[in-house]
Amino acid sequence: MIGVDTNILVRLFVPVEPQREASIAFFAKRSSADPAYVSLLVVAEFAWVLRRRYKYDFGQIAQGIGWMLDSDDFVLENRDLIEWALANFTRARIDFSDLLIARAGELAGASRTVTFDVAAAKYVPGMELLK
Repeated sequence: MIGVDTNILVRLFVPVEPQREASIAFFAKRSSADPAYVSLLVVAEFAWVLRRRYKYDFGQIAQGIGWMLDSDDFVLENRDLIEWALANFTRARIDFSDLLIARAGELAGASRTVTFDVAAAKYVPGMELLK
């Protein structure tokens, strides 16, 4: 198993990026016997970068994350948390990383997660606006 950074993963999904061919070649060598390890932080950054920098829509981001979940070539840290966030992300149309943050806090025993992000406080279960 080989861990990957966000920039390697993004290049697999963004056709106009330099070094894309190297990323494609790396992932072509992955298999269930030698998968790519994707940490929770990398998944959060991946969704954020695709949305903010490349203006990918929610469906495109959900499709990319879903593809990794469905592939034996990837091992995703805290898979259950990612699946939960993905299910809520497609319904609520909110930032994937905010869902991960709030749910991770809840699973750790936090009664809520405070934020200055008005939209997150309004739409993310477990997030509350700090006043």
